[in-house]
Amino acid sequence: MSYKIIVDSCGELTREMKASGNFETASLEIDVNGHHMVDDDTFDQSLFLKYVKESPECPKSSCPSPERYMEGYCCEADRVYAVTLSAELSGSYNSAVLGKNLYIEEYGEKDIYVFNSRSASIGETLIALKIQECEEQGFSFDETVRRVEEYIEGQNTYFVLETLETLRKNGRLTGLKAVMATALNIKPVMGATPEGTICQLGQARGVKKALAKMGEHVIADVKNSKEKILAISHCNCRERAESVKEMLKSKADFKNIIILDTAGISSMYAADGGIIVVV
Repeated sequence: MSYKIIVDSCGELTREMKASGNFETASLEIDVNGHHMVDDDTFDQSLFLKYVKESPECPKSSCPSPERYMEGYCCEADRVYAVTLSAELSGSYNSAVLGKNLYIEEYGEKDIYVFNSRSASIGETLIALKIQECEEQGFSFDETVRRVEEYIEGQNTYFVLETLETLRKNGRLTGLKAVMATALNIKPVMGATPEGTICQLGQARGVKKALAKMGEHVIADVKNSKEKILAISHCNCRERAESVKEMLKSKADFKNIIILDTAGISSMYAADGGIIVVV
């Protein structure tokens, strides 16, 4: 049985994932300072960060249309899975579900399942890899869905950003208490709730101390680390990501460690210097 995994472009794909032929990206789009950018292979992170720096307004994003997802479902693969940015943060999940409904109305039943990652960025990457693992091990469609949903339940997302302005101005921090004063160089340590909303886990003075505190949360929460992939995404700060990797490696053994630079939507929200950790 053949399969295909569609990941919205908030999720980064590794070189191996791109080369496998089993993965496809459903691109979100970004508008910043009069410039329109598609979050695909043409996305230029350095140019985007330049536009953001020059812009008096926060960038805005739009999710893939239901028709775009429907096009993705129209393929030779017997089973199709979609992985989207948290439904609490984007319309991408609802769009993917509507696309499935449109497909079924037009062409009839097919094994299609849409996963709400309840995460973002490299969290989506890990979910897509889990789907691939289940498929390669020969599990049925229903069993793959069950195992991946169980995996999502146990996944944890953490991040430390230089600024939360884009998240705040785009309404992604709804329900959160006032963010610490940046004038004091207080950096919040953030995470995702089980429902996929953003929560604050702690705070520290300066990024270095905030990353250390984030590491404490990661190690305290992780179970059976030797069976887990540690995933780190960064926005234009590879050295910082490597430092976080070494810090976490010194405290726990992991099955594997992945470091990826953020794609467009993740770059938009992480902002220059942001670090996201998922395990």
